[in-house]
Amino acid sequence: MATILSSAGKRLAFLTGLGALVASAALGADQPAKQAFGAVSLPSAGAPTPVGFYAKGCLSGGVPLADDGPHWQSMRLSRNRHWGMPQTVAMLKRLSNDADKLGWGEGILVGDMSQPRGGPMSSGHASHQIGLDVDVWFTPMPKKRLTPQERETFPFTSMLDKSKFLTVDEHRWSKTAAKLVMTAASYPDVERIFVNPAIKKKLCETWTGDRSVLGKVRPMYGHDEHFHIRLTCPPGMASCKAQAPVAAGDGCDKSLAWWFTPEPWAKPKKDPNAPPPKPPRPMMVSDMPKACSALLSAPAAPGARAQGVSTTPVSKATSSAEEEAGDQPMQ
Repeated sequence: MATILSSAGKRLAFLTGLGALVASAALGADQPAKQAFGAVSLPSAGAPTPVGFYAKGCLSGGVPLADDGPHWQSMRLSRNRHWGMPQTVAMLKRLSNDADKLGWGEGILVGDMSQPRGGPMSSGHASHQIGLDVDVWFTPMPKKRLTPQERETFPFTSMLDKSKFLTVDEHRWSKTAAKLVMTAASYPDVERIFVNPAIKKKLCETWTGDRSVLGKVRPMYGHDEHFHIRLTCPPGMASCKAQAPVAAGDGCDKSLAWWFTPEPWAKPKKDPNAPPPKPPRPMMVSDMPKACSALLSAPAAPGARAQGVSTTPVSKATSSAEEEAGDQPMQ
């Protein structure tokens, strides 16, 4: 009698098949992972599945966020980084509708999600590798629909007063911005939200609504021009490695105060007699979960289309300083 595989069984069978598909080829073709995954423009076929950890993994069966929705616009299309798990896409649609109701412009501007098959990126992020991370800009969606080229150069908006140390710009930050961040934090499948320490401090000082989810909002370097939303590993997906849960409480404690001391910002001391440091070894495909190596050569999803890959890419002059520096939200 035929056996009907459960959805979890289908995912396991798919990943097992991937491992056998190109195991021998992968061993002889190791390369930097960000180079390998950045070169793939289409998602793989198969059930949407996150593989590995947020900062060391890949994405099978990624689904795209459309360039435009009723209350969102996807930005920097040339990067081809608007792929993720269905849960991520659904969350963004929900947040965009809530943003419109809050009066956050016409909705949200969506920054980087993941690459078509996840994995490390050539620039900008240490995480965003398994389809469960996304950046939402601290710039409300304008009324006009931006052209693809305008989306490459549309400026970021920092929420900081750059003339002062870790201070929110009172002319840019608003109660609506606070409501938007806290609305996202209230969603059960949102695991963490990363913001600049100054923004976290501002929320701690001024938020008068439900503070039970304020602990999800975590201080992190950069993140003054966007907030980074991270979803939990979907239930029943053993291939997804969860992050340790956030500590109890609202996070408005000594862990936040630490960011306002010299320690996080101090440059490492250099020994003038020491030889020049060697460049860090890049993450190789062989360093990643075995299924990720196979995923690189897996067939593309039928009918999949790359996003804006022929558009002129973002230059350093127009890209976020935080993205250039690197995004390492592992708190």
